[in-house]
Amino acid sequence: MKRGLNKKEAADYIGVGSTKFFELVKAKRMPVPRLLDKRVIWDREELDEFFDRLPRQANDNEEEASDWS
Repeated sequence: MKRGLNKKEAADYIGVGSTKFFELVKAKRMPVPRLLDKRVIWDREELDEFFDRLPRQANDNEEEASDWS
């Protein structure tokens, strides 16, 4: 897999739409892009780091957790 992702690829990579992705970037919950000349590129490794920092859903019991499977 390539390391530099355009905006749509970056949103797809973390599993959200473009609008939500930009909300997360603006809220600093996802990284800001890098620039290559005039191209805007997200670093896949930085996306992984930010994604790993997202909170996990608390599971009150196993039955609720299995509903999301």
